[in-house]
Amino acid sequence: MGVMIMVGQLVLSLSILIVLHEMGHFLPARLFDTRVEKFYLFFDPWFSLFKVQKGETEYGIGWLPLGGYVKISGMIDESLDKEQMKQPPQPWEFRSKPAWQRLIIMLGGVTVNFILGFLIFGMVLGIWGEKFIPNEAVTDGIFVDSLGMQIGLQDGDMVLGVDTIAFEEFGDRELFYQLVINKPEKINIKRDGRKTSLPVPAGIDQVLATKENKGKSLYGPRMPFIIGSFPAKNKPSPGRDAGLQVKDKIVSIDGVETQYYHEFKNEVQGKGGQSVNVGVVRDRDSINYDITLTDAGTVGIFATSLDSLFGVQTRSYTAAQALPAGFDKGVKFLGDQFKAWGKMFRRDISVKDNLGGFRAFATLFGTTWDWERFWNMTAIISLILAFMNLLPIPALDGGHVMFLLYEVVTGRKPSDQFMEYATIVGFVLVLSLVIYANYLDWF
Repeated sequence: MGVMIMVGQLVLSLSILIVLHEMGHFLPARLFDTRVEKFYLFFDPWFSLFKVQKGETEYGIGWLPLGGYVKISGMIDESLDKEQMKQPPQPWEFRSKPAWQRLIIMLGGVTVNFILGFLIFGMVLGIWGEKFIPNEAVTDGIFVDSLGMQIGLQDGDMVLGVDTIAFEEFGDRELFYQLVINKPEKINIKRDGRKTSLPVPAGIDQVLATKENKGKSLYGPRMPFIIGSFPAKNKPSPGRDAGLQVKDKIVSIDGVETQYYHEFKNEVQGKGGQSVNVGVVRDRDSINYDITLTDAGTVGIFATSLDSLFGVQTRSYTAAQALPAGFDKGVKFLGDQFKAWGKMFRRDISVKDNLGGFRAFATLFGTTWDWERFWNMTAIISLILAFMNLLPIPALDGGHVMFLLYEVVTGRKPSDQFMEYATIVGFVLVLSLVIYANYLDWF
């Protein structure tokens, strides 16, 4: 079921973006009295799932979910309709329009995607705001995973920022991003009550950007293990059966002190099915329970929420504030993408570890339906589509724009034969990139 939810979210998101992208071409084409023969969601080689003729345009849904298209009369595109191009130009055809009109038609799709990405980010900020834990609220510092240790972090540190950038919000993703994208020189921390700095290890950006490390955490908050709840009554819970109660604080396992949640998890690791002695504090009383762990090595209890421990805050936005904030968020995302592509192009980080296809996108939506996450991902994909479509590759919008700008500057229009060959080369290149990206998802 979780896989179906992921796939469903991806298909819905892409469908919205593809239709609106193609509408960005369709509307200016009609504005300039240019005939649009077909408007399709998904590609339809050999047959379509649905189609209807309205006026001059056939609207339909194809079966190959690799994008969508509008077929504009008199335009050399991936359809390679050579017969039409052999006929004398007609007033309603794309090729008969002045270069500036053709340029507006070709820029319409990416313009819609850019605007849509910014608007959706603004909408999400206006409706849900931004939830965060203030960095200063995590008074016990961090616990460090193996990746964090490679950077030089230790349990109990407080990560304050990098170089001249201060971290106001707690979380390892900002540090991860800074190390991979911006390559700072030092990490500012507080250790044993004193502020100090750690030099960033050489090559750590390449280590973090590998496929096996991208989803791993650098660190998390050190927090006491206070029982917040138990599973549903029909779910196994050895802890509940033994007599543990909500608000109990777990302090030891088999006599080993576990002051923090991560220490408890480390102690029970590999002890599935075994009996352990769990020490708790309840209303200042110390109590011990003998509990047989599940085969998975769990006690069947849930820790109290981060909100109750650290006071999760929400940064709210009015409608007037949300739109510019959404624009700023989109611009920052595009800047990050540009830097990441630059690093891949220079081979500072591995292409095969940082390029993904449909599976990579689907997993980012998650196995449960969350509208906030759905719209955030839709905004991200919209901006990625805009960025990718602007690449100066024939068969993409950016390729058409490149040739149109050449025509505007030189006054010379590329020949139809040249455009046909360029489109074929571009289409093969784009298709190869799509196949390669999706290959990397699985192998």
